[in-house]
Amino acid sequence: MIRRVATKKSSAKKAKATSSSTGQYLVIVESPTKAKTIRKFLPANYKVEACLGHIRDLPASSKEIPEKYKKTPWAQLGVDVENNFTPLYVIPTQKAKTIRALKDLMSDSDELILATDEDREGESISYHLVEVLKPAIPTKRMVFHEITKEAIEEALQNFREIDEKLVQAQESRRVLDRLYGYSLSPLLWKKIAFGLSAGRVQSVATRLIVEREEHRIRFKRGIYCGLLSHLGSAKGKFEAKLVELRSQKVATGKDFDENTGKVAEGKDVYLLLKDEADRLKSELKGVSWKVSDVSEKPFSRKPAPPFITSTLQQEANRKLGLSGRDCMRVAQSLYERGFITYMRTDSTNLSKEAISAARRQVEKLYGKDYLSDEPRQFATKSKQAQEAHEAIRPAGTQCPTPQDTGLAGTEMALYELIWKRTMASQMAESKQLSVSISVSAKDALFQATGTRILFPGFLRAYVEGQDDTEAALEEREIILPDLKIGDSCNLDELKVTEHETKPPARYTEATLIQTLEKEGVGRPSTYASIISTIIDRGYVKRAGNALVPTFTAFAVTKLLRKHFPELVDLQFTASMEEELDEIAEGKRKHLDFLREFFLDEKKGLRPHIQQREKQIDPEEARSIHLESFPDVNFRIGRFGPYFEKKEPGQEVGVRASIPEGVAPSDLQPEDIAKLIQLRKDGPPSLGVDLQTGLKVYVMTGRYGPYLQLGENEELQTPAPAPAEKRTIVDGDTGEVIESAPGKKTKGKRKAKAEAKPKSTVKRVVIPKGFTPDTITLPQALGLLALPRTLGQDEQGRRIQAGLGRFGPFVVKSGGDLPGPEYRSLKKEDDILTVDLARALALFAEPKMGRGRRAKAQALKTFGNHPREKKAIELFDGPYGPYVKCGKVNASVPKDIKPDELSLEKAIELIDARMS
Repeated sequence: MIRRVATKKSSAKKAKATSSSTGQYLVIVESPTKAKTIRKFLPANYKVEACLGHIRDLPASSKEIPEKYKKTPWAQLGVDVENNFTPLYVIPTQKAKTIRALKDLMSDSDELILATDEDREGESISYHLVEVLKPAIPTKRMVFHEITKEAIEEALQNFREIDEKLVQAQESRRVLDRLYGYSLSPLLWKKIAFGLSAGRVQSVATRLIVEREEHRIRFKRGIYCGLLSHLGSAKGKFEAKLVELRSQKVATGKDFDENTGKVAEGKDVYLLLKDEADRLKSELKGVSWKVSDVSEKPFSRKPAPPFITSTLQQEANRKLGLSGRDCMRVAQSLYERGFITYMRTDSTNLSKEAISAARRQVEKLYGKDYLSDEPRQFATKSKQAQEAHEAIRPAGTQCPTPQDTGLAGTEMALYELIWKRTMASQMAESKQLSVSISVSAKDALFQATGTRILFPGFLRAYVEGQDDTEAALEEREIILPDLKIGDSCNLDELKVTEHETKPPARYTEATLIQTLEKEGVGRPSTYASIISTIIDRGYVKRAGNALVPTFTAFAVTKLLRKHFPELVDLQFTASMEEELDEIAEGKRKHLDFLREFFLDEKKGLRPHIQQREKQIDPEEARSIHLESFPDVNFRIGRFGPYFEKKEPGQEVGVRASIPEGVAPSDLQPEDIAKLIQLRKDGPPSLGVDLQTGLKVYVMTGRYGPYLQLGENEELQTPAPAPAEKRTIVDGDTGEVIESAPGKKTKGKRKAKAEAKPKSTVKRVVIPKGFTPDTITLPQALGLLALPRTLGQDEQGRRIQAGLGRFGPFVVKSGGDLPGPEYRSLKKEDDILTVDLARALALFAEPKMGRGRRAKAQALKTFGNHPREKKAIELFDGPYGPYVKCGKVNASVPKDIKPDELSLEKAIELIDARMS
């Protein structure tokens, strides 16, 4: 049951009187950063402390289960499913100290204020604080969507109670995910391999990625050609593509059937192939080229809405290369430090104050013409939109420009993205003109398309990212000559272009989030953790920006689709989200929902698992069939994925491991043949090291190619074996699920390891710049000899060259240095030939951390601030000139020329910014 907070919503008058009294108040938030920021806006009699997230949770392992519950049949679940799904909440050891500290502070306080985030999870944290601390003093719930002085002062006047419905929905979600993960994960462990996990949203996301890869496997490429003309006239030059031949449309990539590689049935198009394209090229060189049609069509584009959680993650991935997890981590920091509004939101709404602030900035920076005619609001399209937050925007009522924040690095980049999107939302539409010119040559029709930007509008501030690079070209202005019908053109050049259709692109984080949101699966606030989970569990690998499924993902998805299809069905998963929303709105009882999902005799998860478990054959579950390899059996083994192929007349086929990172759709017949031959012949040897008499081998391991000096048993591919019993982890929550106890082998393994002689084998990764096929014996011996000593500097400190996780480097150590000092080698440096002089030159350069930018150079130094005693400097930023004093930046007004700015005026600008 929910324990009610003993308070009613306070009137503004009463709250104001309370906040100005001399009593002592304890405010609890989630993080130290948030506490530090809020503390600045509260009187001295308010203590602000962090509870560091949830202070209690379901047991993460059997060690956390209280002794009196360990023998109960539901102990491992942590939920008493036979007793109204009562959760077993425990306080983790690391939280005991936090709770004691909060209780001590509460004993000296007259009132407790719970100021956790205003969403379901924040509401749940406040609920658990009340349950654990059991406050005897008045307790109030304080909420806000941004951490600014105005927002905190307003929140102090509008306390409320803990929202029981939100708590109920969050607790139901928590129990639901536990039941799902802790019931299915052990099944995957028994039937496929240890360490696997299932999750309500995780498994659906994995299915989507696997099915895209299956689509790529089925894909058959189509071949077609085109003609590209380079034309000229008295009014200018331009390019035009062949679009029609003998009044019939020429085939392009979208006209092909992906499953056959041929022109799709029912498409009335002309397939141009190489021989005919070459012949047509010759025929058209001697004919006249004339403009047969010119069309112009004006159009306008509106700006995108301000960011919500999902669109922020998508754009941060496209434009900044940030993963969902990194995006949310940086956004959390910006929110807690008071730079942006709350970053977990489904709403595109902006407050009147935010709209006014944005419009003031637009007019100041770009001029009144760039403002939209009326303040623009955006309707929230998501059918799941819930918490009553604003969109993600700069906090406060000023919308400070990025250079005025004092931020740097990734925080600066993400804030700039949010700031630009907010500005663009209140800017005028972009007005453009689409121009098309058709040019006839004999019985061929060529077409050129261009775009002229008549008025950039919001594009002046922000262009939305595109997953399709060709689509992104729409934002580029392409100017065509001002031609008229009947104008003649000169053919400068005619090229035959050869094309082949491409398989559907793999999901990126941005497109996966977009699909999950469109289908109503999961919540935007959970997408980052979901994607991180499927990567951490080994279901997905990153290849650049693409998400590539592993063979393990194929096996797990196959099992779930076959035996539990509804659990990975998009509509079923989305309907569960809707039911959780109904619980939050008080329209559905949470116990009815949980009973139906888990216990129902016809469709409940527990009876379904009990029924299907004995029918699932582990050997079949570990096998994977790829349509492109009908005679190859792929399997999940103890050491990873491998395959078995039987030659005609063989009873036992040849087995070989599949190297780490090889995507199922990228595997080709020649790759299989090469791996089989390698298995038969052993790895290739480059030769013998004369100093040791050992052979040098080129090997391929789980993490790519490497060199090995000497032989050992690992030159033979280990035979795959069934999975052992191991610990399992819940896919969506990351919690540990402990396996059933197995045989104790620790002592035997230790004895075996001690009896085994120490290996003389040496290995080194083949770095960039070298390839397994072309590397020579001298190069290999040079890499195996690393690190090599280059000499000493003037202080007698040793300098060496070596290979590390991030590539080749030089390192300086010894002497007066507290520890080794590193510098990465440049692209032009060769790890095998770099000398002492080059290393010393690298150490003479200023050290730049990974991803850091060079420090901006001041245009002018005015002198020290009389109060701050710090230099005031002038800089040129992306939004114009600004002055800087310590960490405070202030823009220089447009009516002041930077070279005429005085020290007194600079001090005035800094002081205004500080106030």
